[in-house]
Amino acid sequence: MNALLGLFGNNILPIFLAAGSGYAAAKYLEVTPRPISQVAFYIFSPCLIFSLLTSNQLKGSEIARMAGFTVVSIAILGLVTYVIGRLLQFDRRLLVAVLLTTMFSNAGNYGLSLNLFAFGEKALAHASVYFVTMAILIYTLGVVIASLGSSSLSEAFVSLLKAPVVYAVVLALLFTEFGLRLPLPLDRTVNLLGDAAIPVLMVLMGVQLGRAKWDGQISALTVTNFMRLVIGPALALGLSLLFGLQGAARQAGISESAMPTAVINTVLATEFNVEPSFVSTVVFVSTLLSPITVTPLLAYLGA
Repeated sequence: MNALLGLFGNNILPIFLAAGSGYAAAKYLEVTPRPISQVAFYIFSPCLIFSLLTSNQLKGSEIARMAGFTVVSIAILGLVTYVIGRLLQFDRRLLVAVLLTTMFSNAGNYGLSLNLFAFGEKALAHASVYFVTMAILIYTLGVVIASLGSSSLSEAFVSLLKAPVVYAVVLALLFTEFGLRLPLPLDRTVNLLGDAAIPVLMVLMGVQLGRAKWDGQISALTVTNFMRLVIGPALALGLSLLFGLQGAARQAGISESAMPTAVINTVLATEFNVEPSFVSTVVFVSTLLSPITVTPLLAYLGA
């Protein structure tokens, strides 16, 4: 028990304390999430993605393996969740919200920090690939899914073209492929803004949690949290064998798959008006429940 408490205190509690500042700001300073989410969506996140993609030192085979693991695990989890949602007859908007909150984990502001604290720099490098891959999916597939809550498929793809991270990914891939570098002043600016993304998202998580409202959708909430916190890491354990993940890569892949619902889902839900109250509730509940599942998982993975 003392070992588990130590794992929680050293690796998870700092994340909760940082988010707590955002929670307090929402409660006592009446800070609202929309302006923060817009800054994160349009400025900080694209810079972070560009920086991570252009500075990662992993081998191409390691990056491809982790990226493939991420895509397959998210796709299978989404497919299973979709089937369950249809069986439970969730309406269109609620089903979209459940898909978003189940498929996309808090691999950035929670997962990257956790991997650094628990497993070190090597695991952080692999976790960064997971995060970047998932971020690409969020800002492509996630935008399309969110748009489908109230739009047609063609309108959803138009919304995709408005997501700045898409262009950050394209630019980063071009820079990497041709060995290009930004001018030093611009490079430092991008790095500064990218470095700000994780703490801003941690504060945003707290602000969103402070404004979460219970809406009584107990069945959808139960499905989402069970799929996100239990089935997600269980699926990752099996897929880590299929993809041959070992050592730091295995630690990063499985732990990232065990993270609670991503805060960025609240940004998408707000931007596309897809059950934002429910999504905020899922983020709140899954984050509070996550130490129960993540702490023993860290012990199993050898933190």
